[in-house]
Amino acid sequence: MASIDTHQPALPEPGNEKVPLWQRYTHGHHWRNADDEFDAAKIGIWLFLATEVLLFSGMFCAYAIFRMMYPESIAAGSSYLDWRWGGLNTVVLLISSFTIAMAIRNVQLNQQFWARINLLITWLCAAAFLVIKLVFEYIPKWSEGKRPGSLFDYPFAQHAHENVWWSIYYVSTGIHATHVIGGMVLIAWLIYRQGKGAYGPTHYTMMEGVGLYWHIVDLVWIFLFPLLYLVH
Repeated sequence: MASIDTHQPALPEPGNEKVPLWQRYTHGHHWRNADDEFDAAKIGIWLFLATEVLLFSGMFCAYAIFRMMYPESIAAGSSYLDWRWGGLNTVVLLISSFTIAMAIRNVQLNQQFWARINLLITWLCAAAFLVIKLVFEYIPKWSEGKRPGSLFDYPFAQHAHENVWWSIYYVSTGIHATHVIGGMVLIAWLIYRQGKGAYGPTHYTMMEGVGLYWHIVDLVWIFLFPLLYLVH
């Protein structure tokens, strides 16, 4: 992504409300310049994302261990999943990653209308992901008794260790879903602030940080989809 312009626009005259917020913004007094502030914020978000990678890496390691221990049970559990819904959700998240990247590019070019459109599309894609996951995956499984609260008592289970599969499925997809919900809250805040004129060519730090977070959410699902839906 492009670096911010270090030039700080002059502050508007008092009472001049026509000047957007991003032009009025000046870096914090404890920073030498806007570049230092931007770089520090970006390093901070990358450090946070590193902890997210560690979190999901632990899940992937647990998946690998249990798959080696109980391959038949994992394959049998995966057969209950419909890859078409998982594939559709993958496409939805890929679209959302593209649109949030475009939204950042739009504010860099001061294309505020298209930035708002792309942020709205991103939020709607996130909502669509959750609806598909809940309505077409979670609820049908719960109605059949495949609920988190009954992980150790599946009368339909074909293998003795299928409960391990369902533990993996609900923990990994559930934690991922909470990240999607968190992303929706952040994107909604971006939409609100962008409507107020807070982001533009010289100030878009928060948008870039949220964009990086959303790309990680998308990337994690790209790994979860084949591991959960295509293993059988």
